[in-house]
Amino acid sequence: MSGKRGTWNTRGTWITGAALAAVLMLTGYVMFSGDESGADPQGKGWADLPASASPEAGYTQPAEWVEPERWTALPSGKRLDVRGSEVGFPHTLEGAVAAAAAANTVNIEGSRSTVDEQLRIYYSYVAKAEQSDENAEKIELAAVETDKMLHREMGVRPGGPLPSGAYMRNVVIGYKVIRESDDEVSVWVLARVTQKAGETKKETVDYTRTLNALVWKGGDWKLSAAATERVVQKAFKDGKPAIVAPGDAVFNEAGWTAIREAS
Repeated sequence: MSGKRGTWNTRGTWITGAALAAVLMLTGYVMFSGDESGADPQGKGWADLPASASPEAGYTQPAEWVEPERWTALPSGKRLDVRGSEVGFPHTLEGAVAAAAAANTVNIEGSRSTVDEQLRIYYSYVAKAEQSDENAEKIELAAVETDKMLHREMGVRPGGPLPSGAYMRNVVIGYKVIRESDDEVSVWVLARVTQKAGETKKETVDYTRTLNALVWKGGDWKLSAAATERVVQKAFKDGKPAIVAPGDAVFNEAGWTAIREAS
């Protein structure tokens, strides 16, 4: 299993940064990808935001394991909504992080498409006051193009199921709090992305970092473009944590907290 960071662009942003992509679509800002230089042509702190979902090449996880200094077992949601998404998280910091982790969990395989996952995340996790038919249509159209790219990459025609044994999965494995209050929490989330093009193909692993901002609305934590705008300048002023795997000494130096899987 590969432990490197790949050179991902639009597809990586839309699949592995699913929640981020949905929120950015609400703001009307242009999405940039692949630039880790920190350049900001719009002067609003947004240029590098999607790049955090486009890992730079060259990272290899060290063979020697260094135990993470901070671990958290996140709470579960109380229920599944009509789209099968976990919702109903506690009104706590850990509840907000758990909601962000759920909003960044993606599983594309078989007949389950990028469009299915993007719209599920949009309707389940974006604040309802910030949803609209227009934005949903934009997200769907962009996801259709991403899905075509994924199918072609895996050697099958767009529109049908992926090859047997093929998948694309995104799971959050760590986080770092940027700002917190009773009703608003912003975090960097660290995720592991695994991809396999078929049963006999080799699995590849990449790591991504995205910014999520959530507000407490209607008895649950929801992603918010307004909250993202309020924190984005602080997030980049404070510095982006390194994209590294748990077990790497830099994971601790960067201030990540590892997420312990539920037993």
